[in-house]
Amino acid sequence: MIREYGNTLEKALEADPSVLAPLKLHYLRWVLFGIGKDTYFMYQGIFDTDFDKYTDDAVALFTKSGISTTFENLEGFPEDWKTNVPAFIQVRSRASVSEFPGIWGVSVRHGRRDQESLEAQKGLF
Repeated sequence: MIREYGNTLEKALEADPSVLAPLKLHYLRWVLFGIGKDTYFMYQGIFDTDFDKYTDDAVALFTKSGISTTFENLEGFPEDWKTNVPAFIQVRSRASVSEFPGIWGVSVRHGRRDQESLEAQKGLF
């Protein structure tokens, strides 16, 4: 089911390369792996918002576009996720890392650009 969903998402991206733009994704990977006779799913994503905002945006995007989420295939995922965003948000990751806590990638890029500009002008003053 998850591989089939990947094909669906690929077709949506071919039709509209910006369909996932509201999520501000930098990186996304799904990993299926086995432990014993069970198959587990790992979602890895790097995005430019906090988790709650990312989830709100994902629900809005999937509802508007008609694309569902692959998470619907996972055991325990709330069936009413489109109308009950807090239930979706309760499905949190077990690990989260932020290199620049509370600062989005866009702000970091702008800050670096400003710093480079000031360094280039240093000799002018």
